[in-house]
Amino acid sequence: MSSCSIKGYNGRAPAPRVGIMNDARSSQARLAEPAHPADPAGAVPSAGPVPSAGPARPAGKGRLPGMDRLPGLALAVGVAVVATALGRLAPLVGGPVTGIVLGVLVAVVVRPGARLRPGIAFAGRGVLQAAVVVLGAQLSLGQVLRVGVGSLPVMIVTLVVCLAAAYWIGRRLGIVGDLRTLIGVGTGICGASAIAAVTPVIGAAEAEVAYAVSTIFVFNIAAVLTFPAIGHLLDMSQHSFGLFAGTAVNDMSSVVAAATTYGGAAADQAVVVKLARTLLIIPICLGLAALVRRRARTAGGTAGTPGTAGTPGTAGTPGPVRVGRLIPWFLVGFLVLAAANTAGLVPSAAHGPLSTLAVFLITVALSAIGLSTEPARLRRTGPAPLILGGCLWLVVTATSLAAQFLTGHL
Repeated sequence: MSSCSIKGYNGRAPAPRVGIMNDARSSQARLAEPAHPADPAGAVPSAGPVPSAGPARPAGKGRLPGMDRLPGLALAVGVAVVATALGRLAPLVGGPVTGIVLGVLVAVVVRPGARLRPGIAFAGRGVLQAAVVVLGAQLSLGQVLRVGVGSLPVMIVTLVVCLAAAYWIGRRLGIVGDLRTLIGVGTGICGASAIAAVTPVIGAAEAEVAYAVSTIFVFNIAAVLTFPAIGHLLDMSQHSFGLFAGTAVNDMSSVVAAATTYGGAAADQAVVVKLARTLLIIPICLGLAALVRRRARTAGGTAGTPGTAGTPGTAGTPGPVRVGRLIPWFLVGFLVLAAANTAGLVPSAAHGPLSTLAVFLITVALSAIGLSTEPARLRRTGPAPLILGGCLWLVVTATSLAAQFLTGHL
């Protein structure tokens, strides 16, 4: 998901920080890490043309765009092929789950180098988004609307309980406000995408973002490995498990992996629920932006009239959130293909091959996510954020099941 953007402050005072609960005891020193070293002269690299060091290379001899992604992408595809073969031997586990496990093992044993990282990053994000778009070709807009509206009560209850738990448990663990916010929205909405969207709104530090993403990643893997077993233990239907995965698992990759392992119908249900849940980041970002602006005006006192950031005589309040940038492109693509399928433009004979393609793309993406595991970063995270993430994971899981039971879905 694209991150929303907030215009900068006037540069004379640091941006006020805001969390789910940002009390006076919050100390940035607990998590501070040195930022990237700035230019000694404070200069920003010029965006203008760079003088040519010689004649331009003839066409065809230069490196094609995206070529740096090929080695890492090839590795992810190779792992996915092996995972798909093993998944056929153990259908209950499936290819996507096997892919993420194999990816983690390769990352721990071999530790892919810098040459492979661009392709691994592309496979983990771009290929997954393409898989979500392909899944849209198997659904109709009527299904999308029906599932989205029907799951709304469970989604809202789960999100509210998650944010409240992040506030309460995070305070008692002594976790600073911004980190509580990042872990809370990451667990309650859409994982790393929600963290990316909220980060510029609240001005979170890089260290906090890294800690939050690492924490979310751990419990993504835990959900992929345990949720299908929970579903079978509770004898959940495909519909119920899809709603469970779509509301209780935070990252799209893990939602798709867990649901695909349970069944094709569960995967279709889970993707629609998850995409509807993803849209909740818009009101959350708008609410946090309003809170930041109010605190900026309060910090600025009565000196000037509040207005746009950087305007003389203002309190340096942030500018408006660009709502359009919060809507991911793959959500649009998913709806376009669903509309095409509704109009009969996707032949029925193509549904089977498209489903197989989507599952393989998901396996490639999950393999790449496993390959991107950084054990050292997880160790640096420390116990407190992991404890908070684990508590929220359990809270969201229990709340989703309870809400389904109370609304008659379970």
